[in-house]
Amino acid sequence: MQVGWEEPRLRALEQLLALPAAELRPTLDTASQLISELLNADKVDVFLIEHSSQTLVAVGTSQTPMGHLQKALGLDRMPLANGGRAVQVYETEAPFISGRVEEDPEELPGIKHRLGVRSALMVPLPIGDETRGVLAVSSARNDFFTDKDLRFLQAVARWVGMVAHRVELVQELTKLAVKQARRKAAEELITVLAHDMANHLLPLQARIQLIQRRATRKQEPEDLRDAMGAAASLRSLTRLINDLLDVGRLEQGLFSLRPQPMDLSGLVRELATTASTPAHPVRFTGPEEFVTVADPDRVRQLLENLVANALKHSPPGQPVDVTLEARDRPEGPGVCVTVSDQGPGIPSELMPTLFERFMRGPGSTGLGIGLYLARRIAEAHGGALEVASTSSAGTRFELSLPVVTG
Repeated sequence: MQVGWEEPRLRALEQLLALPAAELRPTLDTASQLISELLNADKVDVFLIEHSSQTLVAVGTSQTPMGHLQKALGLDRMPLANGGRAVQVYETEAPFISGRVEEDPEELPGIKHRLGVRSALMVPLPIGDETRGVLAVSSARNDFFTDKDLRFLQAVARWVGMVAHRVELVQELTKLAVKQARRKAAEELITVLAHDMANHLLPLQARIQLIQRRATRKQEPEDLRDAMGAAASLRSLTRLINDLLDVGRLEQGLFSLRPQPMDLSGLVRELATTASTPAHPVRFTGPEEFVTVADPDRVRQLLENLVANALKHSPPGQPVDVTLEARDRPEGPGVCVTVSDQGPGIPSELMPTLFERFMRGPGSTGLGIGLYLARRIAEAHGGALEVASTSSAGTRFELSLPVVTG
């Protein structure tokens, strides 16, 4: 008799593990139905905790009359604050068995009187490394389950937990694969568009230069001013396209540096002078000369992105401060360049992803690649780029580079 009792239960466990790892709710519904048929129960529920509402939710329920009635009565959602035996099992992680539910003062009236539960088995449901819910089995008959059923249900709960965990992992992997595929397609499209746009910039730049020279020769100040404005916009567009192309080069491992001796102070001072406007002055503080070995074009690209970002978020009339000073690093001599603004600061929820590709804050109109490239350029030089931001003191980016002599 013992063998005959064990074999169908073993087959049921095998059926549980054979369930397809598709969507969570249909999988748990099927698991509940299997357990219901095996134990001749009137209802089986797989309750999972919904942290946002602090409620146990019957994500899986057997397709039985009592299961349908439970949903109709709204008893498939059990707030922790309301108590009841299912909540108690979840909170204490202790199994529960009763053959006289109608006499239990701790059980909810709706379960006893409206749903008509008379016997109950409940065990905590482990998913992964934590208890995430309750596996509950109910009958409309008194003294229906035994201690042996309870021990079996505890084993079943571990198997159901493995099934649920597997479904969740598959769903996460599917989401990740879809996200990566969309990002790869977007990056390829952006790179192609950037290449095509770059091909049109050289003739456009040549025409603007012709207009500038003609306006200068004919002494037409308004035309010269407009041409200079167009040239400035073209430089911004060129920088954006180069940034887009560099994103592609970084992902393909084709990003390279051309280090050479350079005056970092001179480069930063020139950049500050060029970027400064009456509405947004850029102030430079640092030594007259600071020579190191680095890629001047890449360092300029990095700092242009930082200064442009600071100008974008600075209140009208408020300056952007750029400072340069020697600062030793654990690895040896170094230099630190800071770019500070007095803007509203960066929301704390954005800080962990600030340097990721295509990440933009509220109200941002850019593509979200400037800070990503800036950090990667700093790292390519053996340096680092960090940020500090508060709503009262604005934002400060700090670039740390090793000092390399010829």
